[in-house]
Amino acid sequence: MVLEEHDSDAVFEPHLTEEYVETQFGDIHCVISGTLKANRPAILTFHDVGLSHKICFETLFNHEDMQEITRHLPVCHVEAPGQDEGAKTLPTSYTYPTMEQLSEALPAVLKHFGLRSVIGLGVGAGAHILAVFALNHPDMVDGLVLININPNAEGLIDTVANKITEWTQTMPDKVITHLFGKDEIQTNHDLIATYRHHITTKMNQFNVSLFYRCYNSRSPLELERPIPGGNINARTLKCASLLVVGDNSPVVEAVVDCNSKLNPTKTTLLKMADCGGLPHVDQPANVIEALKYFIQGMGYLSSASMTRLRSRTTSSSSVVSFDGSRSRSHTNELQRDRTHSHGAEDKRGRAHTDVTMDSLSSVNQSTSKTTEVAC
Repeated sequence: MVLEEHDSDAVFEPHLTEEYVETQFGDIHCVISGTLKANRPAILTFHDVGLSHKICFETLFNHEDMQEITRHLPVCHVEAPGQDEGAKTLPTSYTYPTMEQLSEALPAVLKHFGLRSVIGLGVGAGAHILAVFALNHPDMVDGLVLININPNAEGLIDTVANKITEWTQTMPDKVITHLFGKDEIQTNHDLIATYRHHITTKMNQFNVSLFYRCYNSRSPLELERPIPGGNINARTLKCASLLVVGDNSPVVEAVVDCNSKLNPTKTTLLKMADCGGLPHVDQPANVIEALKYFIQGMGYLSSASMTRLRSRTTSSSSVVSFDGSRSRSHTNELQRDRTHSHGAEDKRGRAHTDVTMDSLSSVNQSTSKTTEVAC
């Protein structure tokens, strides 16, 4: 792979390069979109359980607004062993790598393609893997966008529940329950049917089961929020981080918990209202808008046209309103969430202050930011 030293925006003609990269934990399937450049990082994606890179990210990257980002930054999609579409069944003698081992395969990927650093974009299991990678190799990661990140290991109750589902549910059912909340499964039948069809027809069920068990056996990230004057070697993400979750996601509490454990001067939590388990699929335009501000805040996309958004914020929470029609109806649940949220804020006596969404491009603030998006 040859790195291109110049940066010309005259013509935007991204091309795809597909390769299997040999690592100590098996061959890793990678798809490069665009031309790698020596003077800037690539966006490195990692998918969730039961999904290939294509079904996990195609809605986001095929959106016309995403070209504002991909015309400036190349993309490297990484897939866990055996998780690419139409993959052959892994041999029974193959020991599937742990989440930590999958993260340790990524340096070999960067070396293979000559990448100095990346901006990680992960969902679910992929978010966890990228977080471990950033913790162990901070010099290789410029920033992280973590969708549905769960920093915790499976608890005893979850472990028992997973054992029961292994006996009573098919693999597609397990993946659907992992990806989507109960309300979404019961109401958004078309979306669920689409993903169930993909998991059933495109993915190797045996291989998916191995990755599924790998994720459920993960170790906790064991993050420690840095405290002024405290432990300077606290285990935390050193890079700018954007956590994204839909308010109807099955892991919304875990994402909020993760935010509470990270460095508040470098972390932004984007909690998207009226949104399901996959916010980048449910509301891609809004996620892309947040991505633009986030990446611009790291010194890239200086020429990108940025839509001006208005928000209301406090030192620890804010509400951002995007124009546009809602993609689904969770009005009753959203109203309950807002009622509870406002009640708690009233008790703490917090006051809102008008600011713009430019706060996403300046993550180095004195306090953490939680953003709830109503679309």
